[in-house]
Amino acid sequence: MIRAYTGTAVRRAEAPLLAAGRGGELMRRAAYGLYAATAASLAARRGRIYGSSVTVLAGSGNNGGDALYAAARLARRGAAATAVLTSAAAHPEALAAFRAQGGKTLALTGSNAAAVSGAALAADAVLDGVLGTGGSGGLRGPVRILAEALNAARLQGKAPLVVACDLPSGVDADSGRVEGTCLQADLTVTFGAVKTGLLAGPGAAAAGEIHCIDIGLGPYLGTPDAYRLQAEDLAGLLPVPTPADQKYSRGVLGVAAGSETYPGAALMAAGAALATGVGMLRYLGPAAVARLINLAHPEAVCSTDAVADIHVQAWVAGPGAGKDEDQRRRARDAMASGLPAVIDADAIGVVAPGLHPAVILTPHAGELTALLRSLGEDADRAEIEADPVRYARLAAARTGATVLLKGWATLAAAPTGELYSQAEATPWLATAGSGDTLSGILGALLATDRTPETEREPGHYARLAAAAAHLHGRAGALAAADGPVQPSLLEPRIRAIVANLTKQSHRKFK
Repeated sequence: MIRAYTGTAVRRAEAPLLAAGRGGELMRRAAYGLYAATAASLAARRGRIYGSSVTVLAGSGNNGGDALYAAARLARRGAAATAVLTSAAAHPEALAAFRAQGGKTLALTGSNAAAVSGAALAADAVLDGVLGTGGSGGLRGPVRILAEALNAARLQGKAPLVVACDLPSGVDADSGRVEGTCLQADLTVTFGAVKTGLLAGPGAAAAGEIHCIDIGLGPYLGTPDAYRLQAEDLAGLLPVPTPADQKYSRGVLGVAAGSETYPGAALMAAGAALATGVGMLRYLGPAAVARLINLAHPEAVCSTDAVADIHVQAWVAGPGAGKDEDQRRRARDAMASGLPAVIDADAIGVVAPGLHPAVILTPHAGELTALLRSLGEDADRAEIEADPVRYARLAAARTGATVLLKGWATLAAAPTGELYSQAEATPWLATAGSGDTLSGILGALLATDRTPETEREPGHYARLAAAAAHLHGRAGALAAADGPVQPSLLEPRIRAIVANLTKQSHRKFK
């Protein structure tokens, strides 16, 4: 599991080490880690370091110093290195070390920004050491021109390898917010701890691959601000049937989804839930939709009953409900049942405060905008997409529910403040039906959750929501290897991933 911290927390953790005179040691560790990660990526791209060209964008302070020291090591291995000084206050010792290895320097100005941009585009690698965790706001002045040129070249597939030092310049370390322009990276080498801003919002999109260098801050960091599940974390969240199990003990999921207008949503939610591994699926909805479900999934038990009439361990309500008042009523009843429930799509419009953490709302930014406005909060879609951490946590606190905010990095926020961020998904999953599939996966995880109530830590349901997002993202990424993703065909991918993970779990506990 990746644990992330705010930039403020990381600077606080550094303080006692700096006070003890260990600043030079921290910088050496950081710079070596930056050098090693850059060298590995550069060698993977062009086969060797010798003869390559490296441009360093060096700002003031330690961030620019880390980049200069790393570039000095690359120069020692035969790279031609140029430092573009974006500030007159470059780190003096690091600059001297860089020049001692033959590195060339030039000051970035408004008059030479275009020419410097051209030179940077011709390099094999660019080290971004302009702004660190203490920076605020987007890039401005000549360095903005340089960043925009590199970003534009990336869209055309013509940019050099861009490695961010600690975090991409222009990204807020605490939230991932970007005010204006940031320099997008292929690789971010971050120091001491992963920053929350690398896992959320525009910062997650700008970070590329994240590589964390341990510089000894662990004992001083405190409680993480956010988490990201990795593959090995999922095995313990997926139940493995035992010889004593039967269909009811394995988990019964109720699905109140779909309508005569949108029948496909119910099929995709039901199919994803069955592929994830419930013991039984009970569908409530229009008879016409039920017939389609039974044609695709004969094992599903379908009826037009009310929520109170059937026994399940968890609910999925809302996908494809449209204006069907019976389905909307079932969504309200599912939220009031006291059981875990996934509330998606049209059902989010009937959400009110007073829910509990086992109710998981799954909005995209537009749906969250409408929900927050219904609660009296001033929010718009652009603002939510710019700062999803803030608004996911706000919605969870206001409703009492867990909120799974879908996006480039999908966030799961608990009403008690715990936050998870998952970014396994491919952009090909941005298609109609994708959210219905995610709801089915999450519903299955809720119905099959065997964690004793006394062992459910704060954020338990946010973790399950993050697990669903991880599984959904991986299934989509596998499918994208064959071309555009069709959510209705994700079931075999979901089933294969679950089978592999449960085998791992079985081997672990055998």
